[in-house]
Amino acid sequence: MDLEVCIDSVESAIVAERGGASRIELCSDLLEGGITPGAGLIASVRRHIAIDLFVMIRPRGGDFCYTEAEFEVMQEEIRQARRLGADGVVLGVLDEEGCVDGGRTRQLVDLAGTLPVTFHRAIDMTPDILAALEAVIATGARRVLTSGGEPNAVRGKAAIAHMVEAAKGRILIMPGGGVSAETIAGIAEATGASEFHSSARTEISSPMRFRKQGMAMGDIQDREYERFTASEENVRTLVSALERLTVERAAGGIVRNL
Repeated sequence: MDLEVCIDSVESAIVAERGGASRIELCSDLLEGGITPGAGLIASVRRHIAIDLFVMIRPRGGDFCYTEAEFEVMQEEIRQARRLGADGVVLGVLDEEGCVDGGRTRQLVDLAGTLPVTFHRAIDMTPDILAALEAVIATGARRVLTSGGEPNAVRGKAAIAHMVEAAKGRILIMPGGGVSAETIAGIAEATGASEFHSSARTEISSPMRFRKQGMAMGDIQDREYERFTASEENVRTLVSALERLTVERAAGGIVRNL
């Protein structure tokens, strides 16, 4: 079983690798759900880690229905990720009805070439998640990141199990959203998934001693003095849980319970 850790800094990338993660998903602005990281961040992370590096391709926050200009940006971001040594890309495109935009997604998959594509949790925003899964499979994407159409994978585990069954090995289904040391075993047991996605993050205190009160650079008050990073301990705990689950599955010890 594999653990993908979602990160937004060089420090978190290093910690994820040190903790035993198989792969990282590199984003910026995780509070917005993740957008495309800058070239400098991609290049720096690539220099510091040897595990697989998947780059988020999302030009902005908000919905996943993109203008022509935004779609052009996504194409350029894939080209840039390839040049900078990414091992894969993560993306999702929907149409005005909230369904998977198969034509545009296929264009991006083709542009990625040999880089495997993960269709991200945009799938959780579709009206029929099993129909959406079939549409994603038709694009040639390699995996789907999903919480089963629910706010987190714990609540969506029954739907994720149905997705795993419907996929029939044609695409990997990777639960994400609320995956932690406390929940991963239950999600694995219920879904039969073999890959999992987690931020494994923790809040750390800003080192700044002077803190300007009543000022904010964005809409969230006091956000300037909050920092989040992947925790090596959290990653190790998740990886250890997956190792135990692998042994149990091999011994026939896990029976799916929806």
